[in-house]
Amino acid sequence: MRLAVFNAKGYDRLYLDHFADWQLTFFDAHLNEQSAPLAAGFDAVCCFVNDVVNVAVLEQLSERGVGLVAMRCAGFNNVDIAAARRLGIAVCRVPEYSPYAVAEHAAALVLDLNRHIRRAYARVREQDYSLDGLLGFDLHGKTAGIIGGGKIGQAFARIMNGFGCRTLVYDPAPSAAMAVLAEAVSIERLWAESDIVSLHCPLLEATHHLVNADTLAQMKPGVMLINTSRGGLIDTRAVIAALKSGRIGYLGLDVYEEEADLFFNDLSDGILQDDVFARLLTFPNVVITGHQAFFTREALAEIARVTRQNLQAYARGDCSGSGFIVGC
Repeated sequence: MRLAVFNAKGYDRLYLDHFADWQLTFFDAHLNEQSAPLAAGFDAVCCFVNDVVNVAVLEQLSERGVGLVAMRCAGFNNVDIAAARRLGIAVCRVPEYSPYAVAEHAAALVLDLNRHIRRAYARVREQDYSLDGLLGFDLHGKTAGIIGGGKIGQAFARIMNGFGCRTLVYDPAPSAAMAVLAEAVSIERLWAESDIVSLHCPLLEATHHLVNADTLAQMKPGVMLINTSRGGLIDTRAVIAALKSGRIGYLGLDVYEEEADLFFNDLSDGILQDDVFARLLTFPNVVITGHQAFFTREALAEIARVTRQNLQAYARGDCSGSGFIVGC
């Protein structure tokens, strides 16, 4: 069987190019309406978080005989699931790969923002050993609020507990595993009591712009906000206003709601066209990384393993596994 891997980087080729019974072809292009014709003659396509898998793309894939969309990530908000089901295209994903990778990156953003690591590093490189402007705070005794009590949220809770933080969690479906790590509270209480708010929930219709002008107004002045989940959880314009007013004292982002045209690409020779993103970059209390929280050796190996497992199941006509959102 033939698999078209879209949006393929060197690390994708390294970890994915070992699939028995599948012939893989790698394309640099993102999957979208313009590149969908490349899928002609393939049994399945493999996509990532910033590929476009809307109804128009799915219709083109269906016309070309593609029967499976294999997402090599956990999120699938960029896939029109209803259209895939209507067209008879199976959809699978990697439900989890390394919760530690994402949680540890979130903690790295917390530490960088608090202790001004980037600024201190730059100063020392310039032989400037002054401490003015580098004042941080003890994490010990602070309250960390976690939105989402899944495995990533649990891993982040363990890290923050290790620092001596008091941890709160909001999740509409709380788990027993999270209950022993953090105190379950209402979202209103979490906003009000947290010194640090970290987002670890999926992007759904109900969570789109979860952080907005109204919810920001409920947070502590000077709150630290961390997002390593999905960019659409945050209303970026509202966050910029909160940075200007001081309501947000620290902002750490690994995702951005309009990241599709930015992240995973080298645009260093071009002019940044996104004025909202450009405004974010002007704040000294903002740290942004380019959707790299997942990016560890262990995570990439697990993504490849589960993707291979999903493909093998599809080839057998068995789409009942936990990785399948739409069956065969």
